[in-house]
Amino acid sequence: MFLVANLLEAFARILDVALGLYTWVIIIRALLSWVNPDPYNPLVRILSAFTEPVFSWFRRRLPLVAGGFDLSPLVVIGAIYLMNYLVTSSLVRVGLNLKLKGGL
Repeated sequence: MFLVANLLEAFARILDVALGLYTWVIIIRALLSWVNPDPYNPLVRILSAFTEPVFSWFRRRLPLVAGGFDLSPLVVIGAIYLMNYLVTSSLVRVGLNLKLKGGL
């Protein structure tokens, strides 16, 4: 009876967890960049493969270097929090409203 409402809520929660995990991947990558790790390390290569496309997208559009520091991880984390707040909370609210109104 509440199939669409439950699917919206489940998708929102999965998206919330995925964005949280991606935030941690970005934090770990930023911390590793301070110690100049071996670029041939498999963990470093995986982290770079997951984060570099997003970082480069923001770097092409905004000047994100200040005093020699790359600020793209901060901008990406801010965008993730904004998206998490706008999208996932909206999906949860829509799902709850559907349940309160009888569902689909």
